[in-house]
Amino acid sequence: MRKTLLALLLLAGGGLAQAQVELRDGHPERYTVVKGDTLWDISARFLDRPWKWPQIWHVNPQVENPHLIYPGDVLSLVYVDGQPRLTLERGTSRGTVKLSPQVRSTPLIEAIAPIPLEAINSFLLANRIVDSAEDFERAPYIVAGNAERVISGKDDRVYARGRFPNGEPVYGIYRQGRTYVDPVTREVLGINADDIGTGQRIGEEGDITTLRLTRSTQEIRIADRLFSTEERTLTSSFVPSEPLQTIDGLILDVPRGVTQIGQYDVVTLNKGRRDGLSEGNVLAVYKTGETVRDRLTGEQVKIPDERAGLLMVFRAYDKLSYGLILQATRQMAVLDKIRNP
Repeated sequence: MRKTLLALLLLAGGGLAQAQVELRDGHPERYTVVKGDTLWDISARFLDRPWKWPQIWHVNPQVENPHLIYPGDVLSLVYVDGQPRLTLERGTSRGTVKLSPQVRSTPLIEAIAPIPLEAINSFLLANRIVDSAEDFERAPYIVAGNAERVISGKDDRVYARGRFPNGEPVYGIYRQGRTYVDPVTREVLGINADDIGTGQRIGEEGDITTLRLTRSTQEIRIADRLFSTEERTLTSSFVPSEPLQTIDGLILDVPRGVTQIGQYDVVTLNKGRRDGLSEGNVLAVYKTGETVRDRLTGEQVKIPDERAGLLMVFRAYDKLSYGLILQATRQMAVLDKIRNP
């Protein structure tokens, strides 16, 4: 089984405002989709701003499931009432494809995905944001391992103490990680919870719950905390779009631990749902200009910020978000700026 996202980047094109969009210099008049393409790559062949794709999508009512694109399909650029539009012509080599908005097995020929989700699949199943240290303190915790072990691993039994109000059969096991503080306002935005395993409840007596460890990424220790597994479903509504509000924020962290940021790296942002961000929002990344000394005058001079790439928010919390770098024209780093594209 492989998780995938249905190719619905083109959804709802007919209901969008018919605003003029800027075509890319040297754009093709026709393009044949090939295996390995993503909708983001295809749209970038035609548009300077790939997230504007729905504004030029022209639904062909004669094509079954016109919002899905497959290898071998042909896209043609035409003009309707003076406005550029893209039309779809089905290829002849497309096999039988089972369609579903749910996680499914890979068919013979897969629909083109909006972005390469393989870049974030493993991350989606792991790290999460916890709002405060108090949330960690209230969560159930490992009180002992089997046979008085201090550390445990996959297939071991462990014993947890605390309240499990949801009665769920499976819980994620986490260790408190970095606390994120806004560099400007000094507000505590949340805590990175490091994923270290999964436990299945197999018994309960009083306030002690017995779990079998079904997965571990490192040694599980006494005092590690348990949280309900976080819903990670990515549905067909996951579509690149512009934020509805003005965003002026920063890259706070690279959870995978690298210092230089490039294409398909995951980053943590200091903006979230309360700031108007939602899953699918596209943001521009600006390399923060250095402050240098003018050797002739002795003055301190700030070099202008320069646009360095694009990212897309794939997980939004209240005060923080996770984003995937879709495009990088130069190396980026922590504390580079994020703005509306």
